[in-house]
Amino acid sequence: MKRLVLKSWWLLLYFEAIMRVSDFKALHLRVSKEPVRRCKETAITPEALNHAMDLACVFYFKQVLCLQRSAATTLLFRRYGFPAEMLIGAQMLPFKSHAWVEVGEAVVNDKPYMREIYQALDRC
Repeated sequence: MKRLVLKSWWLLLYFEAIMRVSDFKALHLRVSKEPVRRCKETAITPEALNHAMDLACVFYFKQVLCLQRSAATTLLFRRYGFPAEMLIGAQMLPFKSHAWVEVGEAVVNDKPYMREIYQALDRC
């Protein structure tokens, strides 16, 4: 578990760096180009990956943004063989935007009703 938390933490740092030095297009491109890998560790579950990301967010040195967390979670899931997609959605009134991760049609890193609150604008 410690290794998963550390990998999650580094992914958060990686995406913060991308967000600081580049634009949304670069972040989107990085997430879209990450392939779903075949995982040798069959004991890793989506719940374990989510728990590791939750802990990494707790130990991160500042508040983690939903876009940063969703991009990192998507890469983590894909690296362990799960076909995760990051979704970006918006609510019109009052205007809000949000990012979350789904595997199939199931939301994995947020509340299950995210698609009811936010209109999905993009997925990668």
